[in-house]
Amino acid sequence: MYEKQVEQLVVLQKVDDDILLLEAEIDQAPKDVAALESRHAALEKRKEQLEEKLAHLKEQQKKLEFEIEDDGVKVKKSKSKLMLVGTTKEYHAMMREMDSLEKLNRLREEEKITVLEEITRQNDMYAENNAKIEALNEELAEKRIGLKTKLAGAQSKLDKLNKQRSKCGQVVPAPILGRYEFIRSRLAHPVIVPVIDSFCTGCNIMIPPQIYNSLQEGKQIISCPNCQRLTYWLPGEPEPEVVKPKKAAKPKKGAAAEDDS
Repeated sequence: MYEKQVEQLVVLQKVDDDILLLEAEIDQAPKDVAALESRHAALEKRKEQLEEKLAHLKEQQKKLEFEIEDDGVKVKKSKSKLMLVGTTKEYHAMMREMDSLEKLNRLREEEKITVLEEITRQNDMYAENNAKIEALNEELAEKRIGLKTKLAGAQSKLDKLNKQRSKCGQVVPAPILGRYEFIRSRLAHPVIVPVIDSFCTGCNIMIPPQIYNSLQEGKQIISCPNCQRLTYWLPGEPEPEVVKPKKAAKPKKGAAAEDDS
């Protein structure tokens, strides 16, 4: 009966390990998708920022082009009226005005070139960002489908393990099972460990001789006095038997005498 209880507790511990791994997998799987969704949201936000920036730059380009064209028309009109000016003073005044407009337009043309270069740069960034969004959309679609399949499979395995756990618990007496559950809730894995050569394999500390002797009797599962884990006795490797060489047999007296003759 003792051996059966130990066996079932060890099986129970293995089942619990598998359950923990599955629960961690079930817990982690949605987090992987959530991380991708977070990246997707960041890329969408970046897309909006780039669109706003491009809209502003295009407005700036439009404004510059309008001002360049408007002042260009003014310069042309001034040039056509230049020959009709009556006084030198008016002539120089118109020349200064045209120079000022032409200089302003040159600055605008330079600014326009800078704006166009920035629009090109922003368009490249926008295209790159969109490519990332498209790739991430595909990855997300696959992950979401995979998540459903993965969670369904993991849950099915978990249900089977919980049934197996329930069967294991039926063989172990309630007090021992209660101790197992209590220790499991407070200590790191493992809960039940073998004692080999008087050492608890859970904490690697020697078991007192009296407790070790009780364990060797194989009648009860005892807690380690140091780490409180459940323990059972596991015999160590038996020492090899020393084979002594046989002594050579002494010759009989009669035989020795015959040899002498």
